[in-house]
Amino acid sequence: MVNAESAVSKATVSRMPAYLRYLKGEAGKGIEYVSSAAIAKDMGLSAVCVRKDLALVSSRPGKPRFGFEVRLLIEDIEKFLGYHRWTNAVIVGAGGLGRAILSYEGFDNYGIHVIAAFDNSPAKVGAVGGKPIYPMERLGDVVKRSDVKVCILTVPRSAAQEACDQVISAGINAILSFAPVHLRVPEGVKIKYEDLAVSLAELCGA
Repeated sequence: MVNAESAVSKATVSRMPAYLRYLKGEAGKGIEYVSSAAIAKDMGLSAVCVRKDLALVSSRPGKPRFGFEVRLLIEDIEKFLGYHRWTNAVIVGAGGLGRAILSYEGFDNYGIHVIAAFDNSPAKVGAVGGKPIYPMERLGDVVKRSDVKVCILTVPRSAAQEACDQVISAGINAILSFAPVHLRVPEGVKIKYEDLAVSLAELCGA
């Protein structure tokens, strides 16, 4: 994960994956150099913001009239975010959303390896896309054996707190929760909420 977050604002850190996604898209189109002005225009940011952000993660100067070398800038951002070190993650809740996330292949581009999912229902135990779905009682063993750092929580509201407690007891202290409820976690546990309904409502009201 991020090495220098203490010296960089959360807003800057939160923009880095977006920069990385943009740059990888440009690289995929065969573009070798990109200017801060082009990045700013395409991403809807100010050029000043882009220059300040990139100066924090890369000591390589842009080439006059060309800009930054895309390949090297990707390397610098990946290093800043810690993507050169794999972070193992699991999913708790193997319903429709959990299975969709488990089968998503894009996490590897960001140094995140989703290795398995877990569910209380025996009917959901099996595999999706070659990745296993285990019963919940296997959670602690897999977390310890595979050094899992992150959990993606995709369970119903009624099961969320109990599942969250089990995740923390297993030794995970970073949780991304899709459950539409505020969860109680002890100090030292990081939790981020993703509520699709709220996001859609915000989009419709924008």
